[in-house]
Amino acid sequence: MESSLHECEVQHPELFLSLGLTEPAKGVLESPCVLTLLSSVLERNIDKNEQILGSMKVKEIFTIFHGLRVPNISIRSYVERIFTYSKCSPSCFVLAYIYIDRFLQLPDTYLTSLNVHRLLITSIVVAAKFIDDAFFNNAYYARVGGVSTREMNRMELSFLFSLGFKLQVSIGTFRGYCLQLERDSTSYQIEKPIYRAKDMVKVSDSYHQQSVQRCS
Repeated sequence: MESSLHECEVQHPELFLSLGLTEPAKGVLESPCVLTLLSSVLERNIDKNEQILGSMKVKEIFTIFHGLRVPNISIRSYVERIFTYSKCSPSCFVLAYIYIDRFLQLPDTYLTSLNVHRLLITSIVVAAKFIDDAFFNNAYYARVGGVSTREMNRMELSFLFSLGFKLQVSIGTFRGYCLQLERDSTSYQIEKPIYRAKDMVKVSDSYHQQSVQRCS
């Protein structure tokens, strides 16, 4: 996968540059544009999904990816936090976006304010382990994401099973999602429902009772 990303970058350098997927110059601390665009896409579609749920008076089903309350950290800030402390490559966020979209092909629930944070940390962890040369253990990622290590382990496993452990992404698919993000997140929207695991587990309230701790 890493070689495929390099090939994609060689073929489409301007696209990679516009999203901030290229290696930043020394001393450059700006967050890559992909973080803003991904956050915008998710926020737009959560708004749409929650309007649909409200109008249909559908009660959301709790899964391992759901919290009991909406976290007090915005999607944008959460994505920025993950990028800052996980040290993962910017391409992980595109790959996480692809994985979430694949996850949404399965029926039964929606992407909402209650599950987006956990889906983000889980998909980014899976992406980092798949394409990055170096990554942290789940205990560290759990601290970054504001969940327990046990929850992080369970979410990762559930997510992988939901994807059928199919993590490979073609160059064409990766480029396509990059183009969607480059269009200022307006032309593509995640509207498909999220899969509900067979063994649904009601998550504990610890994710919301504790503030997200700064990791050094």
